[in-house]
Amino acid sequence: MAERIFPASQDQLGPVQDFIAEELERCDCPPRVKFQIDVAVEEIFINIAHYAYHPGQAGTATIRCCVGGDPLQVTIQFLDNGKPFNPLAKEDTDITLSAEERGIGGLGILMVKKSMDAVDYAYENGSNVLTIKKSIQK
Repeated sequence: MAERIFPASQDQLGPVQDFIAEELERCDCPPRVKFQIDVAVEEIFINIAHYAYHPGQAGTATIRCCVGGDPLQVTIQFLDNGKPFNPLAKEDTDITLSAEERGIGGLGILMVKKSMDAVDYAYENGSNVLTIKKSIQK
């Protein structure tokens, strides 16, 4: 499993996506699947950058990426030592409501849940660990 540590800062999104793209290139990932993974990675990493740490507190996000298995799939883990937060615990946003009725928040994690094959959360050893999995069908 490849692993890199990034500052939990919005300006690190590009390097995070480049890291994931490098791993996906090794398996000739179809463009549609790569796009879905890019959107999920953006949503999760930006949420870590904005909300995991208290304002003014520097933090990091460890990103782990593994491509393998039969059938072939990608597994990506996001780890941070910020405030404990399970984004899966909140009830899914009701997308039948208008934007005004829905309020703010929840739409991004819903997109992640709908586009990935599996999304799991755990709080382990003082870290938030969010894991996404996506089958890579050719």
